[in-house]
Amino acid sequence: MARYGMVMDMRTCVGCQACMAACSTENQTPFWSEKFRTHVEDKETGTFPDVRRVQLPRLCMHCENTPCLSACPTGATSMNKDGIVLVNNDRCIGCYACCIACPYDARYAYEHEDVEKERELYGKLVTHEVPHMDKCTFCVQRLAEKLEPACVATCPTHTRIFGDLDDRKSEVHKLAASGKAQALNQGLGTAPKVFYIPS
Repeated sequence: MARYGMVMDMRTCVGCQACMAACSTENQTPFWSEKFRTHVEDKETGTFPDVRRVQLPRLCMHCENTPCLSACPTGATSMNKDGIVLVNNDRCIGCYACCIACPYDARYAYEHEDVEKERELYGKLVTHEVPHMDKCTFCVQRLAEKLEPACVATCPTHTRIFGDLDDRKSEVHKLAASGKAQALNQGLGTAPKVFYIPS
């Protein structure tokens, strides 16, 4: 049993959005509505003349203490044995409770028009039959095949480091334990499993 997590090395992200394209292709997310399981925020920091641009990759933090899980009234949100937070589309009623509870703005609604557009684009290859809430799953279907998440496999600058946080030999464990990588909004007590090395 693993405890999967990710470290984002902000020193290497160039904002190319290859991760977004790979995720959309792998998971058939509604890119036509600009809804993504992962996205890259382009931020400007500093004050003139010391201004710089920062690329901030965002996705579900797969928190140990998941506010979205406790907010879900139907039990559609769960955490699997590997610590990955998932949504069961058959149980989700699209009430937005998990979206409201998530302090990382990591979920979106897969709505009726998204389902119709997916049918139009993908025909029989449709993966989303009904409206529901959606989020990053660390490409759990790829992990079952011993593959990395699509965003990790595609990143040309190796910004995303993925693996078992409990495996002391793994790069992700070493980086997360080094003190260089930090979780976003640590004071919330959610214990995220996604960490960032500042640029």
